[in-house]
Amino acid sequence: MRGLSLTARLSLLFALAAALVLLAVGWVVARSVEHHFLEMDQQEIRGKVALVRNLLARSSTPEALAALPRQLEAALVGHHGLAVRVQGPDGAPWFSTAGVQVPASALAAVPSAREHWVEWREGGRAFRGLAAGAPSGLPGSATYRVAIALDISHHQDFMAGFRRTLVAAMTLAALVTAALGWAATRAGLTPLRRVTALAASLDANRLDARLPQIRVPPEIETLVLAFNAMLARLEDSFRRLSEFSGDIAHELRTPIGNLMVQTQVALSEARDIEEYREVLYSSLEEYERMAQMVGDMLFLAQADNGQLRPSTAPVDLAAEVRALFDYLDAWAEERGVRLVLEGGGRPVLGDRLMLRRALSNLLTNGIRHTPPGAEVRVRLSDEGRVTRISVENPGEPIPPEHLPRLFDRFYRLDPARRREAEGAGLGLAIVKSIVDAHGGRIAVASDGQGTRFSIALAGAQTPGLREPGGVA
Repeated sequence: MRGLSLTARLSLLFALAAALVLLAVGWVVARSVEHHFLEMDQQEIRGKVALVRNLLARSSTPEALAALPRQLEAALVGHHGLAVRVQGPDGAPWFSTAGVQVPASALAAVPSAREHWVEWREGGRAFRGLAAGAPSGLPGSATYRVAIALDISHHQDFMAGFRRTLVAAMTLAALVTAALGWAATRAGLTPLRRVTALAASLDANRLDARLPQIRVPPEIETLVLAFNAMLARLEDSFRRLSEFSGDIAHELRTPIGNLMVQTQVALSEARDIEEYREVLYSSLEEYERMAQMVGDMLFLAQADNGQLRPSTAPVDLAAEVRALFDYLDAWAEERGVRLVLEGGGRPVLGDRLMLRRALSNLLTNGIRHTPPGAEVRVRLSDEGRVTRISVENPGEPIPPEHLPRLFDRFYRLDPARRREAEGAGLGLAIVKSIVDAHGGRIAVASDGQGTRFSIALAGAQTPGLREPGGVA
């Protein structure tokens, strides 16, 4: 059935199943009718055999026995299609009806005390008969042999016509069933055709389309739910990709525009070496900014494709945080922000440089959004097999609707803010990628007291003895 539609396949299967069922029913009906005719014939033949036996048993004198053939002829008047043959004890023919003759072989094969059913054809007609022994009423008389047969041609003709009618009815029923099956299948597959039609009509401008879930068969409901979920994921991914492309263009346009302006100004008139040196230093800053952005984007691309393979060396997070405090202390002091470390925590198994980069991004983000005179607090603690790191900073609370998207690339709470003051907007996305690569979890919470980023990583009880696992 290759190349056939699902509707055609189901219709053919319906027709085949109906044909098989009707064939079985027809066979049972035909066998029942044949058995009914057989019982009728046997009942009638046994009645005639009993009649002949009764007449012979009542013939107790030679005169009565001699008059028996006339009695048989009188008793059999009006029974068309009935053939009777009686042989004497010596095997000589004693009585036979006119017309069709019962074969002598039917009587020769009959034992004296048993019945024997026979069937034969003669002149295009079929006969069914019974041969049996029949003792006479004469004292010491031997047993006669009687054979009585009926013409069953009309039964066979009826059965032949009945079979033809049955075959035609079954064929018609199979065709009707196929047509009804096609209609029912086509109606039942309407939701599937809607899925196909919607999939064929999808493009970048129609990813918000959804299939209706009302009055959907249970067999198709799972497909509809999965298809709608896929569309939702595609819509979200396409939206993120569009925003990502727009953000990349915007982020690269600014430094490229600055480089072009600086170069044009530098070339507009002759300048001394120091002025050219200043232009080159300014251009170098823009180049470094673009290089950092490209490097971050490549890092995130590796994370998306599962290419980040962190090492599994023991990492002392407290030591890494203190080292970052030393590195960021001058910038924090310039902004009037204090850096505080609480707790210790056991080492974790991971990549030291990657984890240090994640902590650096969180600390930089915290310092940037902390008002002067306040502090950024880092807490380390052990909770069972999990080591938890939290970075807290006071400031304006983040609206709840923005919290789930803080780790998106290029996402900012206020797109109108100057990007030069906040970087490219990839820092938190990199943090999440690093935490995911280590099998950990990261969460963010914000209220009136400030914002808190919390990271959970698998702790290392004995360095080098076990691999890092996912955090429950």
